[in-house]
Amino acid sequence: MTMRRRSSGIIGVLVLIWLVIGVVAAVQRDYFKESDATCATAGTIALTIVSGPLNYAGVNPKVDDCNVQIPQPSE
Repeated sequence: MTMRRRSSGIIGVLVLIWLVIGVVAAVQRDYFKESDATCATAGTIALTIVSGPLNYAGVNPKVDDCNVQIPQPSE
């Protein structure tokens, strides 16, 4: 029982570190300084954060076009 808790705690810490590295990469690319708040910008920031350390291995995710369908209220 304690081994399962310990391994899930380690996995949680690793995921947190992975995401923090992604946030650092997004900050270094100045993604948070842009005032253009579009779906593509938000998608690029999200992909950069999820990519984590892969950003430093040459991955540079970008979202060019984003078509979000907002649900309409029912009549």
